[in-house]
Amino acid sequence: PSLSPERSRGQALCDSAGEHQHGLERRSRAREESSMAADESGLYVRYYVGHKGKFGHEFMEFEFAPGGKLRYANNSNYKNDSMIRKEVTVTKAVMDELQRIVEDSEITREDDNQWPEPDRVGRQELEIKLNGEHISFTCSKIGSLLDVQDSRDPEGLRIFYYLVQDLKCFVFSLIALHFKIKPIPA
Repeated sequence: PSLSPERSRGQALCDSAGEHQHGLERRSRAREESSMAADESGLYVRYYVGHKGKFGHEFMEFEFAPGGKLRYANNSNYKNDSMIRKEVTVTKAVMDELQRIVEDSEITREDDNQWPEPDRVGRQELEIKLNGEHISFTCSKIGSLLDVQDSRDPEGLRIFYYLVQDLKCFVFSLIALHFKIKPIPA
């Protein structure tokens, strides 16, 4: 399917005033060409998951911006917790791996029209700009693979689900590496 700049149900963003800012926006030779394409196209990936409930607007969001800027935010008001914000510049190798993860998932072939709409349980958003394409997905929170199997597009939602799991694991590993509280003694 053709991918237009605004292909999905929209890039609905959290509109809570002051609480959330938008934008938190084959081997050797083939990999080099792929890396150059990422640099030229300005690889951008943003993921958001959140809800508004008893403790206010709670969310987790991360974004990789062109140039290697990784921003992470996690807001929970449970027991008056404060927002966690981390920002780090990652290397080209990390951005290359991010691009490989996204391309290998083939998420850009999917469409979110048959996915569950965001609801009171919460919403997820995934926005990707890669190789001149800009694609955005929005759906409700996914609790487990059972939710995926029960959806109207289980194959597409499964791809989304596993990509999000991979991206979250990637980001949490990077954040843990860069912000280690107690470094391992040498």
